[in-house]
Amino acid sequence: MSYNSISAYAAQSAAAAAAAASSASSASAGSANSNLALTQSDFLQLLTTQLQNQDPTQPTNPSQFVNEFAALSEVSGISSMSNSIGSLTSSMSSSQLVNGANLIGHSVIASGTSAALTAGGSITGVVSPPAGATSLTVQVTDSSGQLINTFSVPATGSSTAFTWNGTTSSGAAAPAGVYNFSVAANSNGTQTSLTPLLAYKVNSITLDPTTNSLTLNTDGGAVPMSAVNQVM
Repeated sequence: MSYNSISAYAAQSAAAAAAAASSASSASAGSANSNLALTQSDFLQLLTTQLQNQDPTQPTNPSQFVNEFAALSEVSGISSMSNSIGSLTSSMSSSQLVNGANLIGHSVIASGTSAALTAGGSITGVVSPPAGATSLTVQVTDSSGQLINTFSVPATGSSTAFTWNGTTSSGAAAPAGVYNFSVAANSNGTQTSLTPLLAYKVNSITLDPTTNSLTLNTDGGAVPMSAVNQVM
């Protein structure tokens, strides 16, 4: 093939490239208002057009193709990673719901100072007494702050459970309702206030779609799953 024919071919190719670029520009302008982002399909189409219409006497620098392919790979990788994150988030939400649903009807031990008493029922709690404590004093008050009952339990190890049987200090049954608890550890005549953990019955669950956090709706109010210490 002579130089003149190559030049003619190059001119023809250049004209075709210009026409393709003009067509792509028109199509791009027509859809600019609907979508300004360059999709992976658009990128491949532009790259293919460039390969088909390059000047054979002045081919595109190979390093430019490498950079373009690298850009395509990066775009594809970001898209794939986004899809993977979406799938992972969906999977975590499903897992949270399944785990939470398994707790409905069960009781959990969580940090709290008040719990609901049902008619004829009882309330269980747990505290961690300090070293050297010999006994614990538990005080129960109603929603108005009136003292309902006081009782003591021996301090046993690093975790001590206690149960209020739902009676007043006179032995009568306390009415159903919400009651407050305070616990003090007795050690050589010194009392130390402790933060109790109380038992709550799970009635339903709520999943926050934004944070993917699970909340347990109990007879004592809303309890974050992160606050649960034990499942009974």
